[in-house]
Amino acid sequence: MNTDSKFTDKEILDDVLSSQKHITDVYNTYSNECVNQQLQDDMMKILKEEHTIQFNVFGEMQKRGWYSPCAAQAQMINETKTKFENIATQL
Repeated sequence: MNTDSKFTDKEILDDVLSSQKHITDVYNTYSNECVNQQLQDDMMKILKEEHTIQFNVFGEMQKRGWYSPCAAQAQMINETKTKFENIATQL
């Protein structure tokens, strides 16, 4: 095993961002499955904290030019909006 290899800052932040996305998924599932209000409140507090960490890491990566999502086109936004409006009216 090569112990001389070093991870770049980008690789580290990529891993952190990926981990945070997974963590928020897990806490979201846990909060949905709570059978006690106090426990759900605690899970929701943790979930919010984890989302804040994810948002901060994402912001740092954007600031460094390592994560640049494309802006959605107006047509795509309108199509998505219409799709979900149609779903909402069917409920």
